[in-house]
Amino acid sequence: MLPRTLALVDDDLEYGEFLAQHLRHRGVDVRVYTDSSDLLADPEAYQFEFYVFDLMLPGVDGVELIRILRKRSDAGVLVVSGRLGDEVFAEVVNAGADMYLVKPVTFEQVELAVRAVHRRITTTAKTATAWRLDPLRSVLTAPDGQAIELSATDLSLMECFLEAKGAVVAREDLARRLGLATDSESGNTLHATIYRLRRRIERVTPMAVPLQSQQRVGYVFKAPLVKG
Repeated sequence: MLPRTLALVDDDLEYGEFLAQHLRHRGVDVRVYTDSSDLLADPEAYQFEFYVFDLMLPGVDGVELIRILRKRSDAGVLVVSGRLGDEVFAEVVNAGADMYLVKPVTFEQVELAVRAVHRRITTTAKTATAWRLDPLRSVLTAPDGQAIELSATDLSLMECFLEAKGAVVAREDLARRLGLATDSESGNTLHATIYRLRRRIERVTPMAVPLQSQQRVGYVFKAPLVKG
């Protein structure tokens, strides 16, 4: 799992361009800066999904650059630097970096580090905003912590959406799961069942219900949904 966009700040032009090329070949949109001031002057400076910094930079030094970034962004930050010293690691991490690699380091090692940090950040973000389904207790918990008690029918529907992992579930599949015939009359019954489930959720939490209809296809739960 690699980020879609990445800012690389390193005053070693040759190293930066070759690393950027390596990451671009893997589908990452990389923008290279040889001076930290150039990054900060960019109108899109805080819009990247990931940042790779050297520490010894023209303009603002790498540690201060991390501190500035952390005031505006929770994106992944990897430091790749030849700067050594027992105090360096603590200084970098305390400033807000997620990982620190010491040069010399291969492009493959940088890629693996970016993957690891981005995967962790993405997983954490999804979990923090996820709806949680507890089949044993028949409870759906919204991201704001509100618990919605589900009927047996509601639970069957939510288990379908859990298994779909964000994909649209066809009306026919939902009807079969509920033991309904796949005809127009059962379609009306399914619609009413979905409506009651939405209302049940709306009565408990002010959050928008991510259960949506896909015209002529079925229904989709358009939010992270996890079991637990």
